[in-house]
Amino acid sequence: MIVIPEMNDETRRIAAFLNERFSAAAGFEMKVTDEMTSEPAIFFMNSGLAHEEYAIVVEPKRIVVEYGDGAGAFYAVQTLLQLLPSQIYSSDRVRGIKWTLPCCSIEDKPRFKYRGMHLDVCLHFFDMDFLKRYIDLMAMHKVNVFHWHLTEDQGWRLEIKKYPLLTEKGQWRKETVIGTLASGYYDGKPHGGFYSQDEVRELVQYAAERYVTIVPEIEMPGHALAAIACYPELSCGLEDTYETATKWGVFKQVYCPKDETFKFLEDVFDEVFELFPSKLVHVGGDECPKASWKKCEHCQKLIKDLGLKDEFELQSWFITRMEKYINSKGHEIIGWDEILQGGLAPNAKVMSWLGEEGGIKAAKQHHEVVMAPYPKYYLDYWQADPESEPLAMGGPTTLRTMYEYNPVPEVLTPEEQKYIIGVEGCVWTEYMPTPARVEYMAYPRMAAIAEAGWTNEERKNWEGFACRLETQFARYDEIDLDYCKAFYNPFIELHKDGPYDKIVTISVDVPGAEIRYTVDGTEPSINSALYELPFVLTPQQVVKASAFRNGKQVGKTMYKTYK
Repeated sequence: MIVIPEMNDETRRIAAFLNERFSAAAGFEMKVTDEMTSEPAIFFMNSGLAHEEYAIVVEPKRIVVEYGDGAGAFYAVQTLLQLLPSQIYSSDRVRGIKWTLPCCSIEDKPRFKYRGMHLDVCLHFFDMDFLKRYIDLMAMHKVNVFHWHLTEDQGWRLEIKKYPLLTEKGQWRKETVIGTLASGYYDGKPHGGFYSQDEVRELVQYAAERYVTIVPEIEMPGHALAAIACYPELSCGLEDTYETATKWGVFKQVYCPKDETFKFLEDVFDEVFELFPSKLVHVGGDECPKASWKKCEHCQKLIKDLGLKDEFELQSWFITRMEKYINSKGHEIIGWDEILQGGLAPNAKVMSWLGEEGGIKAAKQHHEVVMAPYPKYYLDYWQADPESEPLAMGGPTTLRTMYEYNPVPEVLTPEEQKYIIGVEGCVWTEYMPTPARVEYMAYPRMAAIAEAGWTNEERKNWEGFACRLETQFARYDEIDLDYCKAFYNPFIELHKDGPYDKIVTISVDVPGAEIRYTVDGTEPSINSALYELPFVLTPQQVVKASAFRNGKQVGKTMYKTYK
């Protein structure tokens, strides 16, 4: 039985999330009532706790959940599910399981108010079913912001009724580069897709019911080639071609800061505001080449008339002008580090991706900051040895690296540190054409970022996280998540030494494991040499390593040849 004295549509919906899992996995649902009882039950009690905060007490005959708002009650439900056997996440009826929770007392609240997950749907398009699953995974990890990257050089994904070409034409690129941006090979297949306004409203509602706010991103003044391909008058008019990009990278075709451009962007945001209730909107601002502006008579006259120093200050003026319009509509902007160049718009928040420097600078200026530095929080980087992984952007950035990163720079004073409001994991999809590939690259590393967003730094502990992660893997298995299992695989690194030798170091994330290795090309066994210290590898040798726990191999055998 679930007892909710303050029963309303919101609390009834939250109880339904719990019953949904029991219905699917256990084959029963609990009665939901607002009448108190002395019978065994789960009691949801509004005790006036802070936003997103909750407390749980599990006793032999009852469970008491305290909360202050719907978000707190919802996150309490996520924790109750985590306390149950992992099979509670099964979509099929599971028999022979005792659906019990350990007696415990929990008081919990988040470290940051902004706990984000980004997804780029422009480099590759993903359908609504996957976006809903993506949001479900976020909610499972108590992540509360979905940063939806909707416009790019390679495609425009949002229906704007006043500018139909954006989706009639701008959604499409004629083909896609194969391999890296410099390969010169293409697949010859058109790639497109967009979200209708009805679909956006549906997803916004779906996310809101899971306490996830969707923050849309409309890129400016750079990364705008898909829009300019539809409406070339938005550019400086100096480039030879205006075609939606077919490869990755940075392009010189950017918005020209003229009245027609601002009218276009204001019209776009008017429709964005009708679709997204989020107070915060992302305006991009990154990687804007200035070559066209330097040649453009209008831009140069504007710099002179406004008394600006250079094109960087012109970009700042561009962003500031758009911020004034966005603020006038009751919304706020956030942008990538580059909006700091030439001066930060008065009310802007900064998403720090170019390392920590932008975040530090913004916090010192008392602007709020979300930390998303590459490669620490970039999920398009390899998470294991690149020689054993599919193509990615760079790295590697391992799970442990992500977990142990402290998103609050120590160089900031305690007062300045208050302006670090959150963290975000960024999923750029150049090399992620399928949902399975996105999940593989994002998880379990996103769990590490989510914990940084929820748990205070002094309470974070890698060994504890690693032990808990294996239980999380069991939940991932129940929902058929295509997560990376490099956690179980030895990571072999070769370090330069003399002209004819290299030093080998080997590590593995899985707790309680030992590493066995060979250098003669044979498969490691439990009787092979135990790795304890770095050792020398010579040109004729091949190092192979496996992790063993309780006498059994876990994960894959990994190898490195002398190079």
